[in-house]
Amino acid sequence: MSKVLVIGSGGREHCLAWKLSQSDKVAQVFASPGNAGTSKLDKCKNQPLSIHNHTEVTEWCLKENISLVVVGPECPLANGITDHLSENGIACFGPTARAAIIEASKAFAKLFMEKYSIPTAKYKEFTDSKSACDHINSAPYPALVVKASGLAGGKGVIVARTKAEACKAVNTILNENKFGEAGKTIIIEELLWGEEFSFLCFTDGTNIEIMPPAQDHKRLLDGDQGPNTGGMGSYCPCPQISKSTVEFVKHKILQAVVDGMRNDGRKYVGVLYAGIIITKNGPRVLEFNCRFGDPECQVILPLLDCDLFPILMACISGSLNQHCLKWKQNTSALTIVMASSGYPDHYETGKPISGMRSLNERANLQVFEAGTKFDESDVIVTSGGRVLAVTAIADSLSICLGLALAGVNQISFQGACHRNDIGYHAIDSFNRKPSLTYALSGVDIGKGDAFVSSIKSMVKNSARTGCLADLGGFGGLFNPKAAGYRDPVLVSGCDGVGTKLLIAQACGSHKTIGIDLVAMCVNDILTHNAEPLFFLDYFACGKLQQHVAKDVVEGITKACRESGCALIGGETAEMPGMYDTQHYDVAGFAVGAYERGRDSALPRVDEIEPGDCIIGISSTGLHSNGFSLVRKVVEISGLKLTDPAPFETSMTLGESILTPTAIYCKPLLPILRHCPGIKSAAHITGGGIIGNLPRVLPCHVTAQLNAESWNIPKVFKWICSAGNITTDEMLATFNCGIGFCIVVSHNCAETVLSKCQKNLVHLGLSAMKIGEIAQRDTESCRVHVRNIENALRPQECLRNGCKEEQLQNGFGLQQRKVAVLVSGTGTNLQALMDYASSVPNCTYKISLVLSNKKGVLGVQRAKLAGIPTQIINHKEFSSREKFDEAMDNLLTAADIEFICLAGFMRLLSGWFVQKWRGQIINVHPSILPAFKGINAHQQVLDAGVCVSGCTVHFVSEKMDEGAILAQETVPVYPEDTVEKLQERVKIAEHKIFPRAVEVLTSGQAQLDKTKNKVLWRKHKPVNGL
Repeated sequence: MSKVLVIGSGGREHCLAWKLSQSDKVAQVFASPGNAGTSKLDKCKNQPLSIHNHTEVTEWCLKENISLVVVGPECPLANGITDHLSENGIACFGPTARAAIIEASKAFAKLFMEKYSIPTAKYKEFTDSKSACDHINSAPYPALVVKASGLAGGKGVIVARTKAEACKAVNTILNENKFGEAGKTIIIEELLWGEEFSFLCFTDGTNIEIMPPAQDHKRLLDGDQGPNTGGMGSYCPCPQISKSTVEFVKHKILQAVVDGMRNDGRKYVGVLYAGIIITKNGPRVLEFNCRFGDPECQVILPLLDCDLFPILMACISGSLNQHCLKWKQNTSALTIVMASSGYPDHYETGKPISGMRSLNERANLQVFEAGTKFDESDVIVTSGGRVLAVTAIADSLSICLGLALAGVNQISFQGACHRNDIGYHAIDSFNRKPSLTYALSGVDIGKGDAFVSSIKSMVKNSARTGCLADLGGFGGLFNPKAAGYRDPVLVSGCDGVGTKLLIAQACGSHKTIGIDLVAMCVNDILTHNAEPLFFLDYFACGKLQQHVAKDVVEGITKACRESGCALIGGETAEMPGMYDTQHYDVAGFAVGAYERGRDSALPRVDEIEPGDCIIGISSTGLHSNGFSLVRKVVEISGLKLTDPAPFETSMTLGESILTPTAIYCKPLLPILRHCPGIKSAAHITGGGIIGNLPRVLPCHVTAQLNAESWNIPKVFKWICSAGNITTDEMLATFNCGIGFCIVVSHNCAETVLSKCQKNLVHLGLSAMKIGEIAQRDTESCRVHVRNIENALRPQECLRNGCKEEQLQNGFGLQQRKVAVLVSGTGTNLQALMDYASSVPNCTYKISLVLSNKKGVLGVQRAKLAGIPTQIINHKEFSSREKFDEAMDNLLTAADIEFICLAGFMRLLSGWFVQKWRGQIINVHPSILPAFKGINAHQQVLDAGVCVSGCTVHFVSEKMDEGAILAQETVPVYPEDTVEKLQERVKIAEHKIFPRAVEVLTSGQAQLDKTKNKVLWRKHKPVNGL
């Protein structure tokens, strides 16, 4: 994982650090100098550096092994910080000084736009006030915009209303030296009429990825009154901009700038910001910035629905075209800046700030701090003009504005000022106040009614005898007598699904959630010998997404049919602000009955005595409990939900742990009602078997269970090991393979067990005797489970006959045997060994290292690691084929499944390659198909390209032409030698080669031998693996 340094101290830098800290590729973010907000972020730490001292910054980055520097403000970029860092091998996101001039000099920008026919306002450049004022008074266009050519902190533009006001601005800048060096040259520009927007893009110097347009509000006061500021608020996206306008700006302005800068030898890498005004004659450029806008950054990045870190690295490496940016759909962001009294002129600082903490705990609000710091008493106080920005995220701008204003009103400090009309152009240009409706507030009654209509036929399929009404009434009606009950005892159960919902929502898989919901309720009432009769559901969400809700209801109706109850009603509640737009929660309510006098009431705890048997019914897996712990285990394991499950081969991790809860009603209810000797039943839910079984036992007995009497699913073994969880904790949290228990007298146990096994077999479930009731000592536990260590820990797999070589860290998934062929130092071999020994659940094991040279370092590395080695001197064979035949014999004898070439300096014969085709891979030190064969690094330097790297590919008979499995890029610097480039590429090889081997051995990828293409079991990753 990487370390990142963010340079700057404003709200923009807080937002950048916030977004980068969310990356699973980033271990630590440093902010220099940062502010109070950055210091409170997870994974982020403020670092006091003199950011204008490039040598100090560089030395610190080298010392701390910083992988990426992200520069927020424009001044360090204009002063060449990117150049200095890059010269020292440190990746820096932001343009060089030669490219940053597009912001640093408005005079340069105007000449550049003229040269490349980029549409902009008419202008002239001046260095003396008289000539400038003469032009203002005589120009054939309204020359009312006065700009300092240099960097003025976003305040160097004066838009005058009259010629006299424009001349006054000229005098202020040139004669009174208001902006210092930045104002030595000024631009007098035509005043254009239209609405202004900010268009930003990422660029690698060739390719661009445009961001959603935003609109900044420069004026201090509502109604665009008052002086210009650095920005008092912003929103994104801008619904009033047409797609054709966005396309025009993308191609005719942003891409044109990138192409023109590259043609001029000023390759532009980083964020390019274009301030655009949309006139009646089309878009015109007002200004360019060489970095993220502030506060535009605070509304754009919250809408980025993917990892920022690899995007920035791709810009630096020149591979942006290999990335597809994802943005949140149908979502808006709006931010309101709170400023100090007197801003943008003279203002006081040191004012205590209150009310921020609770806002950051809300999913749809985020406070980005700017001018804040901790005082000597560790109180956050103001330290700048623009103090902070409150950003809201919601389905519409009107809701965003309401949320953001509510957030701003919760924060207080002396003299605070802010605007109340951010986004008014988009929301309501007439009265600048949104005309709110229930739908605009996020609740669409019509959509809810349409949803209910769409599920009516589905719900009807769950109907049973006793149902009296369709959906849509105020209540659900059910007649127990029609269902066969004359004197029913009603039994009810209410439950939810817990944080398993978060897994389902992360996977986008919702159809089994409804099954879980019903199962949790009806299995509970089954323990009382009750037949489920009807069910009601509650579905709450931030925004009703009909396809999601429909999937959930489909699962509910399916489970109702499986359990024999009817879905007779429910509630769908749309609650914006309570839930994120992508999140929902569910609850269920089931009612069942047993006939008084006919059916035995359960439990009958007074009848339970020592010697009674406990029959366990298998679970389908985790069911619906313990998922807060499951999610933590997934997090620390480093696995993604889309990765193959480490304990089985046919499903992803997400698919496996979403396996729905078993429904026991139909197979077990006849047994509970008609078999004698049954005394109690328990549904094993939250609290595990040791928490639920005592609920149906008298206090004077204990349940003695044997964990070796049932099969514990591998998912529990993986959780236990990957989370380093004690067996006691496992038993107190999870069902550990037993979803339901029946306590039955010893004399009747075999009959009950036999009937359970018969009724369950068609569901893929099993029943077994798992223990017995014993007399309890006063100090003994209510449930004792023996042999649980053996059953949950990997040793049990060994006792059951698995070979050690076939285990994946003891979780039962087969490890594939890999041979590595080396001829030299074996650094790639070492990378493969390090990965296999350090990564949990690695799918390969190096079982043999084979070399054609005796005494090489690679062989020594293997011996030190305890890996079997073989030396075959190729000089002792009469032909290449004979040598390869000897190798093949050794590989076959060792049961090798895959071969890795790691610096093996021998050409392989055609028959050998054909035999092992699809099972043999190599790593080549360039980005294939470019620079094949030997001397790849020299070829790269001779070609003068900017990017090189390495490629893991399948071996084919033609050199370096096998299907590509993975690639990793590295930059090529002008001062590179073969040795310097080789060292950089080696690091990339050590990163990508082991991961490629795991992808191959896990079955995620395989070779299509006919087409010489890689077949991916899931989507092909876009950056490396």
